Amino acid sequence: MYCDDRLVILDADGTTIDAFSAIDRTFAHHGMDIGPLERFQKRRNLFKYLGGIKEFPTNLRKQVAGTRRSRLVETLTEIYREEAALYPGMAQLLHRLADQSNVRLGIVTRNITHAPVETLQRLFQRHGCDPDRLDFLVHLPLSEDKLPAFRALRERFDVNPARAFACGDEGKDYLAAVNAGIYPFMVSYGFEDHERLLQKHRVPPEVISRTPAELCQRVLHALGLPLLD
Repeated sequence: MYCDDRLVILDADGTTIDAFSAIDRTFAHHGMDIGPLERFQKRRNLFKYLGGIKEFPTNLRKQVAGTRRSRLVETLTEIYREEAALYPGMAQLLHRLADQSNVRLGIVTRNITHAPVETLQRLFQRHGCDPDRLDFLVHLPLSEDKLPAFRALRERFDVNPARAFACGDEGKDYLAAVNAGIYPFMVSYGFEDHERLLQKHRVPPEVISRTPAELCQRVLHALGLPLLD
């Protein structure tokens, strides 16, 4: 039999953390323009980090230098550690969930900064969130699917799939949750917009939150916890 605990798996970039603003600042630091969020959300992964169609020729020339990408990642790492922000309400959500003795809470991320676990720990600490209160902080390479990690965490904590939840902002996050038997909470303010989630990935509109505040309230309501003020 399963234990009585519940499991909440949060995605970092685009769900908990305002990654777009951090990437935008990074590109601007190197004289590049990533374009507005609306176009950013519609690109494939390659264009997300090189800029959109309109910005691509200039950015591509700047990328020719052999160390350019490494310099971008160095800058991005520094911005994440010293400037990047959690979305509004996320710090309160983390505190509320961490206070529950029967909720296993943590992050599964494909963050691309240097030493990403340390980077995220420093970001959370700046927002008054003690990373030691998380039950897990798992980093995966960009090429690795989240499904095995979701299954491993559910099995590690012996949680009934019906009492497990995963929050994410990309179609891959939705598929990983569903295929692990976990309820998906999706958001459309991160790396993929509402229409792309609906049309390309066939994500049901009922599980998509358009704002961080909506996600926070949905998660808390699902767990039977008081909503945020």
